[in-house]
Amino acid sequence: MLRRIVLLSLALCCALPLCGQMADRAVYLDDLKVQLGARWPDNKTVNVVFHGHSVPAGYARTPVVNTLHAYPHLTLCGLKERYPNAVINVITTAIGGEQSEQGAARFEAEVLTHRPDVLLIDYALNDRTIGLERSEKAWRQMIEAALARGVKVILLTPTPDLSEDILAEGGRLAAHADLIRRLAAEYHVGLADVYKAFRARALAGENISLYMSQVNHPNALGHSVAAAEILPWFF
Repeated sequence: MLRRIVLLSLALCCALPLCGQMADRAVYLDDLKVQLGARWPDNKTVNVVFHGHSVPAGYARTPVVNTLHAYPHLTLCGLKERYPNAVINVITTAIGGEQSEQGAARFEAEVLTHRPDVLLIDYALNDRTIGLERSEKAWRQMIEAALARGVKVILLTPTPDLSEDILAEGGRLAAHADLIRRLAAEYHVGLADVYKAFRARALAGENISLYMSQVNHPNALGHSVAAAEILPWFF
Protein backbone atom coordinates (compact mmCIF):
# COMPACT_ATOMS: atom_id res chain seq x y z
CA MET A 1 0.00 0.00 0.00
CA LEU A 2 2.82 2.41 0.91
CA ARG A 3 4.56 1.64 -2.37
CA ARG A 4 1.37 2.47 -4.31
CA ILE A 5 1.11 5.82 -2.50
CA VAL A 6 4.73 6.67 -3.34
CA LEU A 7 4.25 5.74 -6.99
CA LEU A 8 1.05 7.79 -7.17
CA SER A 9 2.84 10.80 -5.64
CA LEU A 10 5.61 10.52 -8.22
CA ALA A 11 3.09 10.30 -11.02
CA LEU A 12 1.28 13.41 -9.78
CA CYS A 13 4.57 15.28 -9.49
CA CYS A 14 5.48 14.53 -13.06
CA ALA A 15 2.08 15.72 -14.21
CA LEU A 16 2.83 19.17 -12.79
CA PRO A 17 4.93 21.86 -14.52
CA LEU A 18 7.63 22.09 -11.85
CA CYS A 19 8.91 18.54 -12.21
CA GLY A 20 12.53 19.33 -12.94
CA GLN A 21 12.32 19.76 -16.69
CA MET A 22 12.46 22.89 -18.80
CA ALA A 23 9.53 23.77 -21.02
CA ASP A 24 8.98 21.74 -24.18
CA ARG A 25 10.27 23.90 -27.01
CA ALA A 26 7.82 22.34 -29.45
CA VAL A 27 4.74 23.58 -27.60
CA TYR A 28 5.74 26.23 -25.02
CA LEU A 29 4.86 29.19 -27.25
CA ASP A 30 2.03 27.55 -29.19
CA ASP A 31 -0.53 30.25 -28.35
CA LEU A 32 1.92 32.93 -29.38
CA LYS A 33 2.72 31.14 -32.65
CA VAL A 34 -0.97 31.28 -33.51
CA GLN A 35 -1.01 35.01 -32.87
CA LEU A 36 2.18 35.56 -34.85
CA GLY A 37 0.66 33.71 -37.77
CA ALA A 38 -2.60 35.68 -37.72
CA ARG A 39 -3.38 38.27 -40.38
CA TRP A 40 -5.00 41.67 -40.11
CA PRO A 41 -7.59 42.31 -38.77
CA ASP A 42 -7.25 39.28 -36.47
CA ASN A 43 -3.68 39.89 -35.31
CA LYS A 44 -2.39 41.98 -32.44
CA THR A 45 0.94 43.46 -31.45
CA VAL A 46 3.35 40.96 -29.87
CA ASN A 47 5.95 42.30 -27.43
CA VAL A 48 9.22 40.40 -27.05
CA VAL A 49 11.38 41.91 -24.29
CA PHE A 50 15.12 41.29 -23.89
CA HIS A 51 16.39 42.07 -20.40
CA GLY A 52 20.01 41.94 -19.34
CA HIS A 53 23.44 43.51 -19.62
CA SER A 54 25.71 44.81 -22.38
CA VAL A 55 25.39 41.82 -24.71
CA PRO A 56 21.64 42.08 -25.46
CA ALA A 57 22.10 45.87 -25.38
CA GLY A 58 24.35 45.42 -28.42
CA TYR A 59 27.73 46.57 -27.12
CA ALA A 60 30.55 45.47 -29.39
CA ARG A 61 33.97 47.04 -28.91
CA THR A 62 33.06 49.43 -26.11
CA PRO A 63 31.71 52.10 -26.41
CA VAL A 64 30.31 51.17 -29.85
CA VAL A 65 26.79 49.72 -29.75
CA ASN A 66 25.87 47.61 -32.79
CA THR A 67 22.14 47.41 -32.23
CA LEU A 68 21.36 45.98 -35.66
CA HIS A 69 23.90 43.16 -35.24
CA ALA A 70 22.81 42.20 -31.71
CA TYR A 71 20.75 39.10 -31.10
CA PRO A 72 17.50 40.94 -30.17
CA HIS A 73 17.45 42.54 -33.62
CA LEU A 74 18.56 39.31 -35.32
CA THR A 75 15.70 37.57 -33.54
CA LEU A 76 13.28 40.18 -34.90
CA CYS A 77 14.62 39.63 -38.42
CA GLY A 78 14.16 35.88 -38.08
CA LEU A 79 10.65 36.28 -36.72
CA LYS A 80 9.63 38.58 -39.55
CA GLU A 81 10.92 36.11 -42.13
CA ARG A 82 8.78 33.40 -40.55
CA TYR A 83 5.76 35.58 -39.74
CA PRO A 84 5.53 38.33 -42.39
CA ASN A 85 2.02 39.39 -41.30
CA ALA A 86 2.90 39.79 -37.62
CA VAL A 87 3.23 43.07 -35.76
CA ILE A 88 6.21 42.51 -33.46
CA ASN A 89 7.85 44.87 -31.01
CA VAL A 90 11.31 43.80 -29.88
CA ILE A 91 12.03 45.84 -26.76
CA THR A 92 15.49 45.87 -25.19
CA THR A 93 15.63 46.85 -21.52
CA ALA A 94 19.29 45.87 -21.15
CA ILE A 95 21.92 48.15 -19.58
CA GLY A 96 25.66 47.75 -20.11
CA GLY A 97 27.56 46.83 -16.97
CA GLU A 98 24.47 45.77 -15.05
CA GLN A 99 24.09 42.54 -13.06
CA SER A 100 20.91 40.69 -12.16
CA GLU A 101 20.33 42.34 -8.78
CA GLN A 102 20.22 45.71 -10.52
CA GLY A 103 18.01 44.27 -13.24
CA ALA A 104 15.63 42.85 -10.64
CA ALA A 105 15.43 46.19 -8.83
CA ARG A 106 13.97 47.92 -11.90
CA PHE A 107 12.03 44.92 -13.18
CA GLU A 108 8.50 46.04 -12.32
CA ALA A 109 8.95 49.65 -13.45
CA GLU A 110 11.05 49.17 -16.59
CA VAL A 111 10.40 45.64 -17.86
CA LEU A 112 6.91 44.42 -16.94
CA THR A 113 5.55 47.86 -17.80
CA HIS A 114 6.05 46.89 -21.46
CA ARG A 115 3.56 44.01 -21.01
CA PRO A 116 5.80 41.41 -22.63
CA ASP A 117 4.33 38.35 -24.28
CA VAL A 118 7.77 36.74 -24.05
CA LEU A 119 10.65 37.78 -21.80
CA LEU A 120 14.27 36.75 -22.32
CA ILE A 121 16.82 37.22 -19.52
CA ASP A 122 20.62 37.34 -19.98
CA TYR A 123 22.79 38.37 -17.02
CA ALA A 124 25.31 35.59 -16.38
CA LEU A 125 28.41 37.36 -17.69
CA ASN A 126 28.11 40.17 -15.16
CA ASP A 127 26.69 38.00 -12.40
CA ARG A 128 30.18 36.66 -11.78
CA THR A 129 30.72 39.87 -9.80
CA ILE A 130 28.00 38.98 -7.27
CA GLY A 131 28.34 35.20 -7.12
CA LEU A 132 25.91 32.33 -7.51
CA GLU A 133 23.86 32.80 -4.34
CA ARG A 134 22.96 36.43 -4.93
CA SER A 135 22.50 35.80 -8.64
CA GLU A 136 20.07 32.95 -8.02
CA LYS A 137 17.96 35.10 -5.70
CA ALA A 138 17.72 37.89 -8.29
CA TRP A 139 16.88 35.54 -11.16
CA ARG A 140 14.18 33.87 -9.08
CA GLN A 141 12.68 37.26 -8.26
CA MET A 142 12.43 38.18 -11.94
CA ILE A 143 11.18 34.79 -13.10
CA GLU A 144 8.49 34.63 -10.45
CA ALA A 145 7.33 38.19 -11.10
CA ALA A 146 7.04 37.47 -14.83
CA LEU A 147 5.21 34.18 -14.38
CA ALA A 148 2.78 35.82 -11.96
CA ARG A 149 1.80 38.13 -14.84
CA GLY A 150 1.36 35.22 -17.24
CA VAL A 151 4.49 36.09 -19.22
CA LYS A 152 6.35 33.35 -21.07
CA VAL A 153 10.02 33.30 -20.01
CA ILE A 154 13.15 32.13 -21.81
CA LEU A 155 16.44 32.12 -19.90
CA LEU A 156 19.78 32.51 -21.66
CA THR A 157 23.05 30.94 -20.63
CA PRO A 158 26.00 33.28 -21.29
CA THR A 159 27.95 34.14 -24.38
CA PRO A 160 31.71 33.54 -23.94
CA ASP A 161 34.32 35.62 -22.19
CA LEU A 162 37.78 35.08 -23.63
CA SER A 163 39.33 35.51 -20.19
CA GLU A 164 37.84 32.09 -19.31
CA ASP A 165 38.60 28.83 -21.09
CA ILE A 166 35.21 27.62 -22.26
CA LEU A 167 36.50 24.05 -22.34
CA ALA A 168 37.80 24.07 -18.77
CA GLU A 169 35.80 22.33 -16.07
CA GLY A 170 34.69 24.33 -13.05
CA GLY A 171 34.84 27.83 -14.54
CA ARG A 172 32.68 30.63 -13.18
CA LEU A 173 30.72 31.05 -16.40
CA ALA A 174 30.08 27.32 -16.55
CA ALA A 175 28.76 27.43 -12.99
CA HIS A 176 26.36 30.26 -13.83
CA ALA A 177 25.25 28.39 -16.96
CA ASP A 178 24.45 25.37 -14.77
CA LEU A 179 22.45 27.59 -12.41
CA ILE A 180 20.39 28.96 -15.29
CA ARG A 181 19.69 25.47 -16.63
CA ARG A 182 18.53 24.41 -13.17
CA LEU A 183 16.22 27.41 -12.87
CA ALA A 184 14.73 26.75 -16.32
CA ALA A 185 13.99 23.19 -15.26
CA GLU A 186 12.59 24.14 -11.86
CA TYR A 187 10.26 26.81 -13.22
CA HIS A 188 9.45 24.86 -16.38
CA VAL A 189 10.34 27.81 -18.62
CA GLY A 190 12.33 28.10 -21.82
CA LEU A 191 16.10 27.82 -22.12
CA ALA A 192 18.34 29.13 -24.89
CA ASP A 193 21.60 27.36 -24.05
CA VAL A 194 23.96 29.77 -25.76
CA TYR A 195 26.96 28.72 -23.65
CA LYS A 196 26.49 25.11 -24.72
CA ALA A 197 26.33 26.16 -28.39
CA PHE A 198 29.63 28.04 -28.14
CA ARG A 199 31.25 25.24 -26.18
CA ALA A 200 30.26 22.78 -28.91
CA ARG A 201 32.04 24.96 -31.44
CA ALA A 202 35.14 25.06 -29.26
CA LEU A 203 35.03 21.28 -28.87
CA ALA A 204 34.88 21.01 -32.65
CA GLY A 205 38.14 22.96 -32.85
CA GLU A 206 36.82 26.41 -33.71
CA ASN A 207 38.57 29.49 -32.38
CA ILE A 208 35.98 31.26 -30.23
CA SER A 209 37.78 34.58 -30.65
CA LEU A 210 36.40 34.64 -34.21
CA TYR A 211 32.98 35.18 -32.65
CA MET A 212 34.06 38.06 -30.41
CA SER A 213 34.43 41.80 -30.94
CA GLN A 214 36.35 42.13 -27.67
CA VAL A 215 37.09 39.90 -24.70
CA ASN A 216 33.53 39.86 -23.34
CA HIS A 217 31.31 41.02 -26.21
CA PRO A 218 30.34 38.93 -29.24
CA ASN A 219 30.53 40.28 -32.76
CA ALA A 220 27.76 39.89 -35.34
CA LEU A 221 28.70 36.24 -35.91
CA GLY A 222 28.63 35.58 -32.18
CA HIS A 223 25.23 37.22 -31.85
CA SER A 224 23.96 35.01 -34.68
CA VAL A 225 24.84 31.97 -32.54
CA ALA A 226 22.64 33.33 -29.74
CA ALA A 227 19.79 34.13 -32.13
CA ALA A 228 19.96 30.59 -33.53
CA GLU A 229 19.31 29.25 -30.02
CA ILE A 230 16.38 31.62 -29.47
CA LEU A 231 14.44 31.42 -32.73
CA PRO A 232 13.48 27.71 -32.62
CA TRP A 233 11.28 28.47 -29.61
CA PHE A 234 9.07 30.54 -31.91
CA PHE A 235 8.99 28.14 -34.89
